[in-house]
Amino acid sequence: MKDVKYSPHIVQKLETIYRSQKTHRPLRVKRYEPGQILNYDFKGLAPAGEGGVKLEIDKFVGGGFAGQVYRVKILDIMFPEGQIPGLEPGKFYAMKILIPPSGFARIFRNFIYILGFQGPFSAQVNPDAARAGALWQRLIRRGAKIRLGSEEAVANILATLIDPVLGSCGEISEWIEGRTWRFELDNDLDARKKWKVGDAGEKLGSAEYRAKKTFMTTLVNLLQDMGAYELARQYEWWTCKSQPNALKRLKCDDDPAKGNTAVDFRAGLALLPFLPMSPADFKLIIQGIGRGSLVQFDRGDLKKLNGFIKQNAGAFKGMEDILEELEHLEKLYRSSLPDITHNHIKLLYSRKLWSSIIASSIKSWRIRNLIDEKTEKKLNRNRFNAAIFYLLGLIPFLGKFLRKLFGHKDFRQHYKRLLTSIKYFRKAGRAHIAEVLIGWLRAGRISEKRTQILSEHSGRYFVHLPLSFLPPGIHRACSDWKYFKQSLDNIFVRPVRLYFKSAEREQWLRDMVAQGQKNGMLTPDEAANINAKIKEPFIQKYLKSLAVHVCTLPVTQIVSVIVAVAYVNLHPELSWQQASVHAGIILGLFQVTPISPGSLIRGLYVTFLVIRERNFKDYKIAFLLSFFKYIGYLAFPIQMAYRYPDLARFMAGHWATGAVNIVPIFGERGALLEHTVFDMFYNFPLTIQRRLKKRREQRSGLEPRTWHTPLCAIAGVGFLSLVDILYFKLFGHIPAMREIWWIAVWVPGFFAAAVTAWAGGASLGKRLSLGAICGAVVGLLYPFSNAFFKTYLFPVENVSFTLNQFLSQAAATALWLVFLFIFLAMIGTLIKETRPLKSVF
Repeated sequence: MKDVKYSPHIVQKLETIYRSQKTHRPLRVKRYEPGQILNYDFKGLAPAGEGGVKLEIDKFVGGGFAGQVYRVKILDIMFPEGQIPGLEPGKFYAMKILIPPSGFARIFRNFIYILGFQGPFSAQVNPDAARAGALWQRLIRRGAKIRLGSEEAVANILATLIDPVLGSCGEISEWIEGRTWRFELDNDLDARKKWKVGDAGEKLGSAEYRAKKTFMTTLVNLLQDMGAYELARQYEWWTCKSQPNALKRLKCDDDPAKGNTAVDFRAGLALLPFLPMSPADFKLIIQGIGRGSLVQFDRGDLKKLNGFIKQNAGAFKGMEDILEELEHLEKLYRSSLPDITHNHIKLLYSRKLWSSIIASSIKSWRIRNLIDEKTEKKLNRNRFNAAIFYLLGLIPFLGKFLRKLFGHKDFRQHYKRLLTSIKYFRKAGRAHIAEVLIGWLRAGRISEKRTQILSEHSGRYFVHLPLSFLPPGIHRACSDWKYFKQSLDNIFVRPVRLYFKSAEREQWLRDMVAQGQKNGMLTPDEAANINAKIKEPFIQKYLKSLAVHVCTLPVTQIVSVIVAVAYVNLHPELSWQQASVHAGIILGLFQVTPISPGSLIRGLYVTFLVIRERNFKDYKIAFLLSFFKYIGYLAFPIQMAYRYPDLARFMAGHWATGAVNIVPIFGERGALLEHTVFDMFYNFPLTIQRRLKKRREQRSGLEPRTWHTPLCAIAGVGFLSLVDILYFKLFGHIPAMREIWWIAVWVPGFFAAAVTAWAGGASLGKRLSLGAICGAVVGLLYPFSNAFFKTYLFPVENVSFTLNQFLSQAAATALWLVFLFIFLAMIGTLIKETRPLKSVF
């Protein structure tokens, strides 16, 4: 979810407008704003007494499939039984309401859950399910003291509650002042790849990465030993999205091995056997089937939990009440859903099971405000009517509406007045517009000023309504001229200003550093160190080069669109569908080519700097990388890795992860994909540099060899000629390149790799030259071999060729094949030279 800055005061004003219309239907609140004061009835965990709490929303932290999280300040506690340890007025806590703030996330989550369990999302609508999850976390926290050395390894959950406005259960737990992982400079990813959890790693890099993986692996083993198999999915490393569930406490910031804390045991998506959503899910599905759990979410094994507690009775002393309550709630929870995969044929004969399902459904309808208190009492008295009401909700698309219509007096009155009163219809319309504007403002579709205008002039809302089906940025650009101009300025003008104005470049960097510090990518000391060095000449030079890189961002896209349009215009014979396909292919090819127009301009700029300053040493890494697409944006951060490691690491992380965060689910901040991209674009080039250095050292005593280069080239030509002959035997004619390209593209790289493998002590530049010569010779000679076979050895009947025709045909093919094979040969050489070091020829 993109962060959009807006004033909570505007939202409060819109809510006031809605309520001023005095409609029967209450405002649909999706989430709360900072500064709001809320009152809840809650139930503590230890002791398990009921009370009331008054709290203030400090900030909205974020939301996902499992729910929405807030940082709250407790203002007052009313608890008749004294005090809940850890819950005190004046302190900050985390509050999680188990309903997503996003409509799409809620619909998708509920759909997956209904497929698996044939009922509503239990953690949201069933207090027994929500509280059972909290009790599990309390027991796991005590287990962490045994395996992980401290209860602090698991966040302390303190109370459960029901939010009647959002229509969901929730919980209050300790607020963890923490962060996700910090990106670390590591020039030996080969060693990290060989490292396994439990191995010694004193001399390895990526200390924090390895500590987190060790922590999560240990926690998963603990959860499995305690019978919480399905909760363990929240910390399975290879789900690739579990890493943000463990935060590092800031008080342990200086020690990579300490401070990891598990903060989230609430699963968001059920795991269906036919719908794995991550690499780890394949394994988990098989393990679940082995346990008899075809659909997985949060089911635990109480028998195994009891066995673990008995083995560690001393550690769990004083938690007998929690275990007893958990066992009771688990029975109620598991019998509250049809859950075909676990209840099986019991659904055909067990009145007790269906009675439990209906009772739980009534409770969930009340929590979600589908029915009012009066209807709740009626349904509890007459279970036959409750069963009819249950079946009513199964009608596709209309079920929820019908339940509201028959179950809630306010909704009946609302729809009745809409149909019978023009005045009420207008008031409801104004209220609806205010409600929609809240969502538009939060999504960044409209500015605060335009929000106020639309709230005061309802007619203008309908002008925006068609645009609301577009992405938020496009909606705003089409309706806000100032925003549109600012967007164009950011894309085309600002990079130019950054190039020519040093003050603006410096402020640009300061803003990024401030954001990096806020996100936990930089410590305060690192941020201060970077800001103190902004005036240094090399950083100034870097910032100027970075401005050029920003200028080249749209170049490839613009060129690709121009080429696609030109191609379609040059081929008017194509139908609309064919033109669309061809244009799409052109646009796609521009995205996957390793060298693009934008990267070529960037590389030429770096080349210009090298020539102008006659200084290859300070640009050698940037010079090699800047010509390549994507990784070229990090050419200068990598170049600066040893001179300014903090700045280099931060900039690489900032650019790499900024692109990753747009990926749904797996692109979440702090997830494995984010770190993988950072490694790929930053640590991997450093690892390549390290491999090359080690190779140079090991080859330092060897004599360079070049005599084998023509032999390898001839062997390459011979191989392709052999392919031609075999093709002739199989299909009756000598092939054209388009018929054997899938074999031919591998030949120059393979034989160039053989050249570099036997080149002895030759330098990397020399090896690239030899590989290029090998590829050029293969590309030059093979077309003549191919043409010779076609013309003289295996000619086509009744077709004759003159010598000039033979030479012109071969030369035409050789002209483009030489360039292609040189490129492929150099790639083969680089792959061979940059592979993990094993032996030296």
